[in-house]
Amino acid sequence: MSDSNSTLGKIPATVWVLGGVSMLMDISSEMIHSLLPLFMISTLGTSAFAVGVIEGLAESTALIIKIFSGALSDYFGKRKGLALFGYTLGALTKPLFAIAPTTGIVLTARLLDRVGKGLRGAPRDALVVDITPPEIRGAAFGLRQTLDTVGAFLGPLLAVGLMLMWDNDFRAVFWVAVIPGFFAVILLILGIKEPRGRSIEKRTNPIRRDNLKRLGPTYWWVVTIGAVFVLARFSEAFLVLKAQISGVPMALIPLVMVAMNIVYAASAYPFGKLSDRMSHSTMLAFGLVALIMSDLTLAVGDHWLGLGVGVALWGVHMGMTQGLLATMVAVRGSFDSPALYDGSHS
Repeated sequence: MSDSNSTLGKIPATVWVLGGVSMLMDISSEMIHSLLPLFMISTLGTSAFAVGVIEGLAESTALIIKIFSGALSDYFGKRKGLALFGYTLGALTKPLFAIAPTTGIVLTARLLDRVGKGLRGAPRDALVVDITPPEIRGAAFGLRQTLDTVGAFLGPLLAVGLMLMWDNDFRAVFWVAVIPGFFAVILLILGIKEPRGRSIEKRTNPIRRDNLKRLGPTYWWVVTIGAVFVLARFSEAFLVLKAQISGVPMALIPLVMVAMNIVYAASAYPFGKLSDRMSHSTMLAFGLVALIMSDLTLAVGDHWLGLGVGVALWGVHMGMTQGLLATMVAVRGSFDSPALYDGSHS
């Protein structure tokens, strides 16, 4: 316990503030996303296939934008401005879900929201790297991810309460979701200062071929593994639809996301801290096993018990891999040593 408290005490205050910003934005986003598939199908008459297409377009947009946001962050040597723009864009999209009369407006809002996510993710993670000593980066990423995930289960929990209170009024819940999104932007403005000493005398395009070559094979190995994990995971929107098929009452369906994110939040920091001490490859392998078991459980079972087990395994997988992948990218983007495969941070 004392070792854990000692590690937490070494984590810079900025990481805690970034975690708070992520938590508030996730409360806002998950209040909407935990209900959005049901809203599209029951209110707007969207098909399950169209829901899948929208989710696929949205998440791929975030991933593509993240490439360029990271490059811009490195080019300008500034993190806060780009992260602030991304969070602000995300906050501004929330009212669109509340007023959306058609699936097309939902798609527009979803894409803009994911552009915001793509813009803020890379500079936010780079800021964590800039201010955190290498020996505790895994713990720092795990802490930020834990706070982020606390928001990810508080959001659906609030959605359940409001749906029960307001007789399944989707739009009213979406309007309430606007509030924490704007609080996240305010906290980022007031609570984060750009670290000193990051001015770049000569600015160059970081996506040039010679710069990409400098990243080395270890970095590209991590990117490939991350891509495999993304391909092996289906959208969280289908967890919501799976709950509906399993007979969960509509107002209680967001509890599926609550359960998943409770497990995710509880496991992210311990696994992040563990990643500072053990082989990254081994932990990734265990994370992949958890994902496979989750997919199989969700695929073959229609009972609520099977749904619960599958969702819990999904949360364990996320807790094991998400902060770890960010840590591995940070380490392998800066160094090119085969020893880093074994979690050595020398």
